[in-house]
Amino acid sequence: MKSKQAEQVFDLMMSKDYCSQWMGIEAVEIKEAYCKIKMTVKKEMLNGFGILHGGIAYAFADSAFAFASNSLGRVALSINGTMSFNKPAKKGELLFAEAKALSISYKTAEFDVDVSNEAGDIYYRFRGMVYRKSDSIFD
Repeated sequence: MKSKQAEQVFDLMMSKDYCSQWMGIEAVEIKEAYCKIKMTVKKEMLNGFGILHGGIAYAFADSAFAFASNSLGRVALSINGTMSFNKPAKKGELLFAEAKALSISYKTAEFDVDVSNEAGDIYYRFRGMVYRKSDSIFD
């Protein structure tokens, strides 16, 4: 189900999310409690071994997590996040981050984010929890 509110939240957040803008993140699919984004690995994102820096991989997954967890219209702030690094990404690769809700309660929500390539190979796995404030995103 497509959600106009979820898309409005994405647009509002992206307008001020300079890190996601720098990473070249683009929306693929945005709906309530779900987000799929994409980016291409740039030279400036590589570590000393010529692979995607772990911090950038985490930031990419965290962006999908943030868009998905805030898509319900209430401010959601990360309180926990972990990542597994399964396979390194290289310059020029197109990556996708897909965030899916595992559980949503009044005060918290938990999400999984898979970061994969075009073929669907999982490169990184992220799990995070947010605290859901009472404040509206649009205030």
